[in-house]
Amino acid sequence: MSNTQKPDEAVAGTSLKIFLVRILALLLLGTYLSIVIYGENSYTVLKQLKDEKNSLSQQERILKVENQRLQKEYFELKQLEPKDNL
Repeated sequence: MSNTQKPDEAVAGTSLKIFLVRILALLLLGTYLSIVIYGENSYTVLKQLKDEKNSLSQQERILKVENQRLQKEYFELKQLEPKDNL
């Protein structure tokens, strides 16, 4: 047996075609995963939006309490004003 390789046999005992297809598949998978994780409609964006939603909900509750307090103060002050008799 000689140590010469067949033209279609190159890397690790597999054909060059199979090797290239595997490399292409890995590149496509890597690209897909990077888009899923870091893309415009990705998991990280979803997590940021959920965090922002929670923050806005908390801010909404705080503002509602503040609004109630201010309304109460307004109505108390309004009752203290003299009424105009025309």
